[in-house]
Amino acid sequence: MTYHDERLPDHLLVRIEQRDDPVSELSEDDARERSIAYPTLMWGMPVFGFVEQVDGRWRILRLAADEPQHARDGLASHFRKLHSELPETDEHATERAGYETAYELLDWEPLDELTVNGRRYRIIRAQPFIRMGPDGPEPPRPTDPDPYPPGQAERDSSPMAGFVIDPTVGTGLTDGLVRMEMISGYLQTDAVGEDVRADSRLAVTSHPNVVLLPVEYTIGAYVAGSWRPRTAATYPTPQAARDAGSFSMGPFAPDENAPFEEVMAAYERARAAHRPPCTDDFEVQGVSCRVTRVETFVRVGPDGPEGPRPSDRDSYPPPARQVHDLREQGLMPDPD
Repeated sequence: MTYHDERLPDHLLVRIEQRDDPVSELSEDDARERSIAYPTLMWGMPVFGFVEQVDGRWRILRLAADEPQHARDGLASHFRKLHSELPETDEHATERAGYETAYELLDWEPLDELTVNGRRYRIIRAQPFIRMGPDGPEPPRPTDPDPYPPGQAERDSSPMAGFVIDPTVGTGLTDGLVRMEMISGYLQTDAVGEDVRADSRLAVTSHPNVVLLPVEYTIGAYVAGSWRPRTAATYPTPQAARDAGSFSMGPFAPDENAPFEEVMAAYERARAAHRPPCTDDFEVQGVSCRVTRVETFVRVGPDGPEGPRPSDRDSYPPPARQVHDLREQGLMPDPD
């Protein structure tokens, strides 16, 4: 259901706008055509990151972790950086102490939300998905930005950093329909456990809206009659994916027992010989590859974006706790 009543709370709004500028019209045409050519939506593994609340809205600081604890470790590093950037003066003593307390706490406790120096921070969960069609995964669209030539796309920065999660921002018709589909969507496959399905169903009511995040790109590989990810990494632009995803040590790879210096020399020779493609379909060592468009959404509830779920894989404790447990088990010596 699409709501237009301004009395509704923000977390229930899906505001669809008619945009008349040429770029928006072309983007909307691309989206409609691709929804027909690539009609099947396939969900990937969730990704995690951390956000801060600024003026009532949640802003992404980083979103690239495969487990909640990796995101917590990233947030602790963020606080360490903020702490190190402040001068060691009486004027900043309280603020420095706040950041120090926060990262020391995260070293020991798996916290998903905390307030530091008057600002709220949260570990969030996002859901990537791709579109599939008869010929495989959806490649980049003609209107997707791709500003740099082959070999120079490392200048691109992640579009996720600084993105504001705002469900009230207007969207085009096709993206609005995607949001509507995701709002009521939950995992129904037997390929996951009942605890995962139960958490997915619960999220539909606890966080009843979704926000689409900036598009990123990865590389798919056609192996043994099916498409699979060539890498778990995502990239900010199609050319950045081509540059990174097409690289291979190939004939330069040394023996597996070669010394480190020989491995690095082979790597440098491979980098020098690497010529990134400028097309979306290419081969790497005889394997057909395709730049693949990755869309991502985050669920939103009355208090903001969804955090990790109980069923999400979270395979190790915070670093200080992990070291403590290993020492308790006699698997790591005590410091001198």
